[in-house]
Parts: sequence; structure tokens; C-alpha cells
Amino acid sequence: MDVVDLKEFYASRLGHATRRIVVSRLRARLRGLQGARVLGLGYCTPYLDVLADEGRNVMAMMPARQGVVHWPAKGNSASALVDEACLPLADGSMDFVLVVHGLELTDQLPDLLRELWRVLAPQGRAVFIVPNRRGLWARFDNTPFGHGRPFSRGQLTTLLRNAQFSPAGWTSMLFMPPSERRFMVRSATLCERLGSWIGPGFSGLIMVEAIKQVYAVTGSKQKRQLVPSLRPNIIPQPARTGLNIRSRSQT
Repeated sequence: MDVVDLKEFYASRLGHATRRIVVSRLRARLRGLQGARVLGLGYCTPYLDVLADEGRNVMAMMPARQGVVHWPAKGNSASALVDEACLPLADGSMDFVLVVHGLELTDQLPDLLRELWRVLAPQGRAVFIVPNRRGLWARFDNTPFGHGRPFSRGQLTTLLRNAQFSPAGWTSMLFMPPSERRFMVRSATLCERLGSWIGPGFSGLIMVEAIKQVYAVTGSKQKRQLVPSLRPNIIPQPARTGLNIRSRSQT
């Protein structure tokens, strides 16, 4: 999937409905971002407008193989084309990261997660939105979420913990079928309510919020090397040769 395909999808009726559902779930989870430094990785521009009003410094970075678009629509550009395995950011320079169309489409998954961990501040937060392996959206390729690698909740948990992230909250969303029909798009809100109640495990998307874990490094205790004091068991006696000679001469 390149940036042209992604842009066309979000310009369609199904894309508009998808954005509306995801943004509503994001608003419920994104709190405490006033003045935060925010990074969007992947194709996040449809969702970064939600964060632009709260964050102090919001930027969008898109993988080189995917392409880049100008964002925001007005004003100076805050988007860049990057190598997702080598982000041009300083250590601990971001407070919050949003990843959409990133994990499932990259072929450098461990390196990408390591870079996100590096650029996040201690206890910084990251939100990952990925296609659900058990959902309908991962089985059809008429949307961007049908391309790449889908994830189950267990796979995502293992992946994040191996990268030193601690999952802090889960959200299941996008229960409507991935169809462009007007009836299905109009019933998206109803499908969300029914799906959240009937079968949250079969949602189209999984959203997980993770926290960067920083473990304290304890210095190794200096080992005391015990050197035994060497003492001879037998104390040498002075030679008595002269005494023996005198005794013989006297005899």
C-alpha cells in the first residue's frame, strides 16, 4: 500500500465512516496531552487533526516505501519521509506516539519498535491501531487493513512486551463489514454498538495503548577477593653445626 491508495481510501464513503469511528475511540482514550510532543508514524494524517489542537508539537512521519503527503492542509508542512528503522529524532524527545498503517505494513517490525522506544520519553505513551486477525477487515483487500500482517491480541501483547512496552488498555472497533454499500456505511454506528456487546473479539481493528517501561539499572557489587595469608607450617631452626664441632673437640 502506498500513500496514493491510502489517500483514496480515506476519501471514499467507507473511509469517512472508518475515520469517524476511529476518531471517536481515540478521543475517549487520548487525555492529558496538553502541551505534549506528538508523533504520528505510518499514515496517521486522517487522525492527527484530533491531536493538533492539544499537542504542543505535532508531526507526521511516513515510511519511505509508502510515500509522503503534505500535512496539515494549511500552513507549514509538518510531515516527513523517513526510514522507520532510523527515525531522525533525539532520544526521549516525544511524549506520545500514534501508529496507524505502520506495524502491519513494515518489514522492519523489531527495529521500528526499538526506534519508538528510543524516541519516547520515560513513561511515554504509544497507541497502536492494527487489523484484527480474527476480524472481517483482515480477510478482504478492498481496504488498507486487508494488506500486510494482521495481529491477534496475544501476538500484539508478546510483541510489545519484547520491545519493553507495557500494554495499558485495549479497544475493539470497526464491526461493520468492509463494504461500500450505502446501507452498510449508514449503519456503521449501529454495528459498533451491537459488535461491542455481542462479539468484541471479532472486531475489524484492535487499538492498544502501551507505556514505555524503563527499568532501573543496578550496578554490580564489587566482589571482594580474599587473598589468604601464607604462613609456613614449619619454622626453620638455626643451624647448630658450630655447637657440634665444639663438643667433639672437647671429647
